[in-house]
Amino acid sequence: MPYITYEGLKIKLHPQVYEPLEDSFLLARNLKVKEGDLALDVGTGTGIIALIMAKKAEFVLGVDVNPIAVELARENAKLNDIKNVEFRQSDLFEEVEGKFNIITFNAPYLPGEPEEAIDLALVGGASGREVLDRFIEEVKEYLKPKGIVQIVQSSITGIEETLEKLKSKGFNVEITAREHYFFEDIVVISGYAK
Repeated sequence: MPYITYEGLKIKLHPQVYEPLEDSFLLARNLKVKEGDLALDVGTGTGIIALIMAKKAEFVLGVDVNPIAVELARENAKLNDIKNVEFRQSDLFEEVEGKFNIITFNAPYLPGEPEEAIDLALVGGASGREVLDRFIEEVKEYLKPKGIVQIVQSSITGIEETLEKLKSKGFNVEITAREHYFFEDIVVISGYAK
């Protein structure tokens, strides 16, 4: 099995699980997790963001709709001897209970319908926004007061629309990081619950 190493973590990869790339690393460098936080990583993939947050957070829950990703993330936690993290299969918040200080989501954004497990990480429904919009609808119920949501998004799926939707849900929002690649900008949007 191929591996990558990042910030002292050894991360095992799988062909049916999204491999951490520029978007993952942009989020990793701009995480707002604090000591003692309860953190939730939605669409955890290999588990890399959850495992980085676990270095500071008291506890991290990582969820993914792809069962192969959940299994892989568990293996990566064992591989790095990180114990304050749990991974479970969940379509967004379906299997999540409780409230968190920080919730992260590297949203799928390509328009279309997923055909294979790997597509679940990339394809966000007919317009490319369906999964992201469902997430924005529900995220506030799972945040503690003054909680933070961090979303990685491509300019392909309308950054302004995401900012507006978060504002309409009562968040103060800012773009905390932006990088340009080929035909798109990748941004980290941070929303602060009031």
